[in-house]
Amino acid sequence: MAKLLSCVLGPRLYKIYRERDSERARSGAPETPASVTAPAPSSWDTYYQPRALEKHADSILALASVFWSISYYSSPFAFFYLYRKGYLSLSKVVPFSHYAGTLLLLLAGVACLRGVGRWTNPQYRQFITILEATHRNQSAENKRQLASYNFDFRSWPVDFHWEEPSSRKESRGGPSRRGVALLRPEPLHRGTADTLLNRAKKLPCQITSYLVAHTLGRRMLYPGSVYLLQKALMPVLLQGQARLVEECDGRRAKLLACDGNEIDTMFVDRRGTAEPQGQKLVICCEGNAGFYEVGCVSTPLEAGYSVLGWNHPGFAGSTGVPFPQNEANAMDVVVQFAVHRLGFQPQDIILYAWSIGGFTATWAAMSYPDISAVILDASFDDLVPLALKVMPDSCRGLVTRTVRQHLNLNNAEQLCRYQGPVLLIRRTKDEIITTTAPEDIMSNRGNDLLLKLLQHRYPHVMAEEGLQVVRQWLEASSQLEEASIYSRWEVEEDWCLSVLRSYQAEHGPDFPWSVGKAVLGQERGLGRAREGGKCPDAWAMFERLLSAGEDMSARERQQLALFLAQKHLHNFEATHCTPLPVQHFQMPWHL
Repeated sequence: MAKLLSCVLGPRLYKIYRERDSERARSGAPETPASVTAPAPSSWDTYYQPRALEKHADSILALASVFWSISYYSSPFAFFYLYRKGYLSLSKVVPFSHYAGTLLLLLAGVACLRGVGRWTNPQYRQFITILEATHRNQSAENKRQLASYNFDFRSWPVDFHWEEPSSRKESRGGPSRRGVALLRPEPLHRGTADTLLNRAKKLPCQITSYLVAHTLGRRMLYPGSVYLLQKALMPVLLQGQARLVEECDGRRAKLLACDGNEIDTMFVDRRGTAEPQGQKLVICCEGNAGFYEVGCVSTPLEAGYSVLGWNHPGFAGSTGVPFPQNEANAMDVVVQFAVHRLGFQPQDIILYAWSIGGFTATWAAMSYPDISAVILDASFDDLVPLALKVMPDSCRGLVTRTVRQHLNLNNAEQLCRYQGPVLLIRRTKDEIITTTAPEDIMSNRGNDLLLKLLQHRYPHVMAEEGLQVVRQWLEASSQLEEASIYSRWEVEEDWCLSVLRSYQAEHGPDFPWSVGKAVLGQERGLGRAREGGKCPDAWAMFERLLSAGEDMSARERQQLALFLAQKHLHNFEATHCTPLPVQHFQMPWHL
């Protein structure tokens, strides 16, 4: 009877994965008493085949779930219509509640019939036995057996807790249950007294912004969190997950973030292979409708790296909703999992993000400065210009306020707080992160991300002259045009490298650098000091300034600016959603 109840309340089983010979070889250790027998070889290499009763009951419940989702999204319009027609009176609501109660009882009966169908299926009974044993005892053997099944991830046991690292328990400066630290936007009206009257005046705007962000805004920004889209993509996601597990020996894990959200992850370990890249871990951050099952993880996998993919809160197996705070909380526990459970040092971790995933990647780079490198593909500097592009001009103020208060994806601001190597990949036919037309390459917000990064790191090089030549280079729409501009300015790479290395040796690696700063006034002062005999080593001091690149002509600053832009940004002639070929996945340049 207890087993029948477990089958009624148990999760939906999608597939039993194909068994690999390597797994059989590794599982030679004796079983623990809490372990159960692994599935028979005859049950592998197939999707789980439910009996007729379970299959039809599942179809009915899935249809009811879709109707419920449609009703949820259309409920404001439905309530408005019923109110106008006078159907919300007590005399009409009571009979409707009776109908709803009857429907719920029928669905409960269908769920019980589904449980009976599962109970008669030996494959499901074997699965539910393994699941219950794993919840009681999360031994390595039980987890290995449970990993052979793909089922509703809500029932998967938690593998890693955000408080698990001992340093987190001892530190008071770490994340709390309220979440990790984010950069907060400056107030729109600085210097205004925050009186009770001013708060009352702002309240209607704040309520409107909150409603917009939590209804339409969040779903427009992260369409992958919409249940109906996930339902339509379910077969594709199951196939992608099977490929990662069966062909790449991927290991799935559930991480518990500090806000209580459960994060669905997939890890592919290449450290045991002959490829040297396998010692490096690439953490992949997907786009706003991307899932690790079918997302950007394929590129670093093909390149031979160890890979850790994860789904945004509210995507597939991850719970919650993808607001910036929840996104950062999820990224924090993913990095902690990589370091404290998977055993990678921050210096061996590379952050790779596509599109909107740039927010979590730049947050992690800002918060974990020892991260090895950051690669941003088809990303942007700030969400506000892109949000204004798709909304009417009459809503400009509301859109700006809503984004800044609730959906503030400030990628450039976060990236500028990272000191390590960065590579930006700009797609020359991108139709998503351009603010005009895809053909207008200068409206690509990846340009602004590059300019803000270079202006922060090399403010004197990226003065007016440097900014002008870099913009000219960014206007090039083909590799031939890029090469033509580069050769026209006669950029000497050896000279650029010597200037940068000299400055780094003299002043250290921390940005911003003052390389390119004019010191002609210092030259005159040192010359007078040398002539007056006050400072015999004055000329040697000035030569040291020159060797460190602290005095250059306008043309030399332009050459250095062009050199730096070419090292930090690579072009890829493709649209926004084209998978990145492995030859374009390169490590960022560094001195």
